[in-house]
Amino acid sequence: MLGYVMAEGRGASDALLREVAKALRAEGVKLAGAVQVNLETAPENHCHMDLHVLAGGEVVRISQDLGALSEGCRLDPDGLEQVVGLANAALEGGAQLMIINKFGKQEADGRGFRPLIGEALARDVPVLAAVARGSLAGFESFADGMAEALPADVQAVLGWCHKQLA
Repeated sequence: MLGYVMAEGRGASDALLREVAKALRAEGVKLAGAVQVNLETAPENHCHMDLHVLAGGEVVRISQDLGALSEGCRLDPDGLEQVVGLANAALEGGAQLMIINKFGKQEADGRGFRPLIGEALARDVPVLAAVARGSLAGFESFADGMAEALPADVQAVLGWCHKQLA
């Protein structure tokens, strides 16, 4: 009930999850979670990272502008926690499947979506997540052998989702 993708290329996992979510919503599947959209800015600046909440349609910016020369983590943890709260409300409202934009450093450290992933699985709600390459070891430790690696292919991921929902 826990599937994950690791697509190669900047933004590839984001695009894949957006397509999957779009197709599932068109089928009437009640989703919880969020997909990420990166908005490019001036070449000397970093992109803005926005999470599109799958239930309700809110868009929450999860990046902070730390300046053009910054090299630190730009994640806004308050923005991420806001999205986690919205996803939790959708889960409690009867979501059939949860999509997590990324199991990243926050989740590997026990924060972000990590507790909600466990809650969804405890409720028998399947979870689909993108996993950042640098967070794979943390994800595998969290999943404890129960996660299924999926090919970075929209149709294959949709097939996995349909199988979980059957």
